[in-house]
Amino acid sequence: MKSFLLVFLGGGFGSGLRFLLSNSMSNYEKIIPIGTFTVNMLGCLMIGFILGCAQKEINISSNYTLLLASGFCGGFTTFSAFANENFNLIKSGELLNFSVYIILSVVVGILLVSLGYFIADKFNFV
Repeated sequence: MKSFLLVFLGGGFGSGLRFLLSNSMSNYEKIIPIGTFTVNMLGCLMIGFILGCAQKEINISSNYTLLLASGFCGGFTTFSAFANENFNLIKSGELLNFSVYIILSVVVGILLVSLGYFIADKFNFV
Protein backbone atom coordinates (compact mmCIF):
# COMPACT_ATOMS: atom_id res chain seq x y z
CA MET A 1 0.00 0.00 0.00
CA LYS A 2 2.89 2.36 0.76
CA SER A 3 4.31 1.84 -2.73
CA PHE A 4 0.95 2.64 -4.29
CA LEU A 5 0.65 5.86 -2.29
CA LEU A 6 4.17 6.98 -3.26
CA VAL A 7 3.46 6.44 -6.98
CA PHE A 8 0.04 8.09 -6.60
CA LEU A 9 1.48 11.15 -4.87
CA GLY A 10 4.38 11.52 -7.32
CA GLY A 11 2.06 11.02 -10.29
CA GLY A 12 -0.28 13.75 -9.06
CA PHE A 13 2.53 16.28 -8.75
CA GLY A 14 3.98 15.25 -12.11
CA SER A 15 0.62 15.55 -13.87
CA GLY A 16 -0.05 18.94 -12.32
CA LEU A 17 3.35 20.27 -13.34
CA ARG A 18 2.91 18.85 -16.86
CA PHE A 19 -0.41 20.69 -17.16
CA LEU A 20 1.11 24.01 -16.07
CA LEU A 21 4.20 23.71 -18.27
CA SER A 22 2.36 22.47 -21.37
CA ASN A 23 -0.26 25.21 -21.12
CA SER A 24 2.37 27.91 -20.64
CA MET A 25 4.08 26.82 -23.88
CA SER A 26 1.00 26.43 -26.07
CA ASN A 27 1.61 29.80 -27.79
CA TYR A 28 4.91 28.51 -29.18
CA GLU A 29 3.53 25.52 -31.09
CA LYS A 30 4.48 26.29 -34.69
CA ILE A 31 5.88 23.03 -36.07
CA ILE A 32 5.49 20.48 -33.27
CA PRO A 33 3.54 20.40 -29.99
CA ILE A 34 6.39 21.99 -28.02
CA GLY A 35 4.76 21.66 -24.58
CA THR A 36 4.44 17.88 -24.76
CA PHE A 37 7.86 17.60 -26.39
CA THR A 38 9.43 19.66 -23.59
CA VAL A 39 7.87 17.72 -20.73
CA ASN A 40 8.68 14.40 -22.37
CA MET A 41 12.32 15.41 -22.92
CA LEU A 42 12.68 16.78 -19.37
CA GLY A 43 11.12 13.55 -18.11
CA CYS A 44 13.67 11.52 -20.08
CA LEU A 45 16.54 13.46 -18.53
CA MET A 46 15.04 13.18 -15.03
CA ILE A 47 14.30 9.46 -15.19
CA GLY A 48 17.80 8.75 -16.51
CA PHE A 49 19.28 10.75 -13.64
CA ILE A 50 17.00 9.23 -10.97
CA LEU A 51 17.54 5.65 -12.11
CA GLY A 52 21.24 6.29 -12.63
CA CYS A 53 21.50 7.47 -9.01
CA ALA A 54 19.43 4.52 -7.81
CA GLN A 55 21.65 2.14 -9.73
CA LYS A 56 24.71 3.59 -8.00
CA GLU A 57 22.86 3.50 -4.67
CA ILE A 58 23.62 7.17 -3.98
CA ASN A 59 21.36 7.73 -0.99
CA ILE A 60 18.22 7.17 -3.04
CA SER A 61 15.98 4.54 -1.53
CA SER A 62 13.52 2.38 -3.39
CA ASN A 63 10.76 4.58 -1.93
CA TYR A 64 12.24 7.68 -3.55
CA THR A 65 12.68 5.79 -6.80
CA LEU A 66 8.99 4.88 -6.75
CA LEU A 67 7.97 8.44 -5.85
CA LEU A 68 10.20 10.14 -8.42
CA ALA A 69 10.69 7.71 -11.35
CA SER A 70 7.44 5.73 -11.42
CA GLY A 71 5.26 8.42 -9.86
CA PHE A 72 6.51 11.87 -10.79
CA CYS A 73 8.13 11.05 -14.16
CA GLY A 74 5.26 8.72 -15.06
CA GLY A 75 2.72 11.48 -14.38
CA PHE A 76 4.87 14.25 -15.84
CA THR A 77 5.49 12.63 -19.21
CA THR A 78 2.68 11.55 -21.47
CA PHE A 79 2.70 9.04 -24.27
CA SER A 80 -1.02 9.29 -24.89
CA ALA A 81 -0.85 13.04 -25.60
CA PHE A 82 2.20 12.42 -27.82
CA ALA A 83 0.29 9.77 -29.80
CA ASN A 84 -2.79 11.98 -30.13
CA GLU A 85 -0.75 14.97 -31.32
CA ASN A 86 0.93 12.79 -33.94
CA PHE A 87 -2.44 11.46 -35.05
CA ASN A 88 -3.66 15.06 -35.47
CA LEU A 89 -0.55 15.97 -37.49
CA ILE A 90 -1.20 13.02 -39.83
CA LYS A 91 -4.91 13.83 -40.05
CA SER A 92 -4.17 17.43 -41.01
CA GLY A 93 -1.67 16.31 -43.66
CA GLU A 94 1.38 17.72 -41.87
CA LEU A 95 3.55 14.70 -42.63
CA LEU A 96 6.86 16.59 -42.43
CA ASN A 97 6.00 17.99 -38.98
CA PHE A 98 4.83 14.52 -37.93
CA SER A 99 8.17 13.03 -39.03
CA VAL A 100 10.19 15.74 -37.30
CA TYR A 101 8.23 15.31 -34.06
CA ILE A 102 8.59 11.52 -34.03
CA ILE A 103 12.30 11.52 -34.84
CA LEU A 104 13.17 14.34 -32.44
CA SER A 105 11.16 12.79 -29.62
CA VAL A 106 12.70 9.35 -29.92
CA VAL A 107 16.29 10.35 -30.66
CA VAL A 108 16.52 13.28 -28.24
CA GLY A 109 14.60 11.31 -25.59
CA ILE A 110 17.08 8.44 -25.68
CA LEU A 111 20.02 10.85 -25.66
CA LEU A 112 18.60 12.65 -22.62
CA VAL A 113 18.03 9.40 -20.71
CA SER A 114 21.67 8.58 -21.47
CA LEU A 115 22.74 12.05 -20.32
CA GLY A 116 20.83 11.58 -17.07
CA TYR A 117 22.66 8.31 -16.41
CA PHE A 118 25.96 9.97 -17.34
CA ILE A 119 25.38 12.86 -14.92
CA ALA A 120 24.45 10.46 -12.13
CA ASP A 121 27.54 8.37 -12.87
CA LYS A 122 30.04 11.25 -13.04
CA PHE A 123 28.87 13.29 -10.09
CA ASN A 124 28.11 12.23 -6.56
CA PHE A 125 24.73 13.75 -5.87
CA VAL A 126 23.56 13.21 -2.33
